[in-house]
Amino acid sequence: MKSISELTDFYYNRLYPELEILEAQRKAIKKRVINIGIIYLLFVALIALYLYQNVSLDILSFFLIFALACTKWLYAYLIRDYSVDFKEKIIAPLITEIDKTLHYAPTQHISALEFINSRLFGTKIDRIRGNDYVKGKIDNIPIEFSDLFAEKKHTDSKGRESWERVFLGLFIVSEFPKNFHGQTIVLPDSAQKVFGDLIGGWLQKNNSSYGELVKMDNVEFEKEFVVYSTDQIEARYILTPLMMQKLLNFKKRTKHPIYVSFIGGKIYLAIEYNSDMFEASVFHSLLEYKIAMEYIQTLHLAVGIVEELKLNQKLWSKL
Repeated sequence: MKSISELTDFYYNRLYPELEILEAQRKAIKKRVINIGIIYLLFVALIALYLYQNVSLDILSFFLIFALACTKWLYAYLIRDYSVDFKEKIIAPLITEIDKTLHYAPTQHISALEFINSRLFGTKIDRIRGNDYVKGKIDNIPIEFSDLFAEKKHTDSKGRESWERVFLGLFIVSEFPKNFHGQTIVLPDSAQKVFGDLIGGWLQKNNSSYGELVKMDNVEFEKEFVVYSTDQIEARYILTPLMMQKLLNFKKRTKHPIYVSFIGGKIYLAIEYNSDMFEASVFHSLLEYKIAMEYIQTLHLAVGIVEELKLNQKLWSKL
């Protein structure tokens, strides 16, 4: 797999002519978005003021929610052609440069079934959306990933619906060199960080929906993660000292919360970016080094899971 420095050279040396064309397109789109946005906001403000003075607050609230939804749709519509060109001319070549066997489908995403099978966010998911789907093999290990947005629906006593965001970020699935009889789930240790050792430990122990709490020997790992499993012995067999250190290193590289599960011979990783990682930047230049590195490092991180966690080394035989 190509290194980050090799991909950076490819981005600036091989893709630069396309970047210059897209940069001119971006500036025109940015100006258009700002001009239309100002007119749109003034229009919304005038209607909101009228509703505030003449009708109920419930109708005003409904209008503001509707206006917000229209804002997102309008922005997506204005940048649609630019976004398609960016993915076709920049993201797709970058993925191919990482590995020729990788297939990129910008409008597809990992299946809802795979997301639910990970058991990282429960089994009740009412809506899943996503894009930027990549599938292939790295060192002969199957891997797939995409941006994913998962939600749950709630209905109150009056029949009103609301949606709760469950996950927004990068979701990765790869084969793991062992078939598991049970499930082992590794979550960010937010309870202990927020409530301290005593209360946090109690909350961890009583979170039985994921299985039994598994205490690991690695102190640093215990500070960052909490482990649940249906099989204590199997959990320690999977999470060797080397594997725990690899997961710690992976978390440091992402700088975002990560969720991991080992189920059915697969490893599932969810990285909570809270944004769509491969969308074209309209308000920042594509020629900026920082912007370029965000795309390159995210792609390299997602594909590099095979090497980072040494999944290409058959430490265990498949059962």
